[in-house]
Amino acid sequence: MNTNKPVIGISCGDVNGIGIELIVKTFSDTRISEICTPVIFANNKVINFYRKSVGDANFTFNILKDFSRISTKQVNIFNCWEEDVTITPGTLNETGGKYAVISLQAAVKALQEGHIAGLITAPIHKSNVQGAGFSYTGHTPYLRDAFQAEDVVMMMCAQNMRVALVTEHLPIKDVASQLSVAGILSKLNLVHASLQTDFGISKPRIAVLGLNPHAGDEGLIGTEEQTIIQPAIKEAKNRNMLVFGPYSSDAFFARGHYEKFDAVLAMYHDQGLIPFKSLAVGEGINYTAGLKVVRTSPDHGVAFDIAGKGTASHFSFLEAVYGCIDIIRHREEYNNQRLNPIKKVMPEVTAKLVDERIEE
Repeated sequence: MNTNKPVIGISCGDVNGIGIELIVKTFSDTRISEICTPVIFANNKVINFYRKSVGDANFTFNILKDFSRISTKQVNIFNCWEEDVTITPGTLNETGGKYAVISLQAAVKALQEGHIAGLITAPIHKSNVQGAGFSYTGHTPYLRDAFQAEDVVMMMCAQNMRVALVTEHLPIKDVASQLSVAGILSKLNLVHASLQTDFGISKPRIAVLGLNPHAGDEGLIGTEEQTIIQPAIKEAKNRNMLVFGPYSSDAFFARGHYEKFDAVLAMYHDQGLIPFKSLAVGEGINYTAGLKVVRTSPDHGVAFDIAGKGTASHFSFLEAVYGCIDIIRHREEYNNQRLNPIKKVMPEVTAKLVDERIEE
């Protein structure tokens, strides 16, 4: 597969959310096709429905039924279903979840079979995708099982910070009981390897946050830091990783300490995502580290409140496209360096800089 212009798959997400609108806006700039070959897993009628809501959308496409007929010069749509679908933008219903899962499963199958080099997932709603064929709390655990990974980590990435999570979509009351030395160490291993392989950082520095206020305050406000988090950090250091902490979350972000590290490992969802979404420069993306394949997504949800109005910002989705391409190229560079350790490999130029004419 030609990774200089990789074939990138895009799942459509909830058909009643903003996902397809973002897809149309992103790929209406035909210059995107100069750095990748997009394949959208949806249905051309659904795409046309949302294209009408996007003013001045220069969006043409090639309809696919066979991956041997992919057009490298324009957007491709792989029709995952043929029946007509009633679209009701902004509505949480069974239809939105059903076709989000159909799209995702078709895209994952293509990724497993090597027809696409990476995957960008548009947002789904966790409640309406639940069913016999999908019992997951989100994309991350589904992809873990689909690609038989022992563990994966949800990592939010932006130009100025990366935040990974030990636990993801879990009630706060259950977080402490789900923490373990082995679990935290597993996430640290994945983050460390990803920073080297996927982001080209040879000696990454990783900060670890505490669970409790003031990182437990020497055991006065909880003991998880002393009994679980610190031993995990110590073992990571024994494995020659540059890992530091545990840090008190509020002061760590408020004082800008995150800028000194290549990644931050948070214990639970909101501990990491609230500061990330508040402080990230530009538009952040979600990356699933630990998979043998590359998957990115925008850092937001279905946004039912603005769906179908043509007002949704596609910048995070565009960053997810750039991020997917960059990681594919960094992996190729990393593998080349391992195979040819003496050969000098020029640093990769980020996808955004490959074509400076693409304006955000």
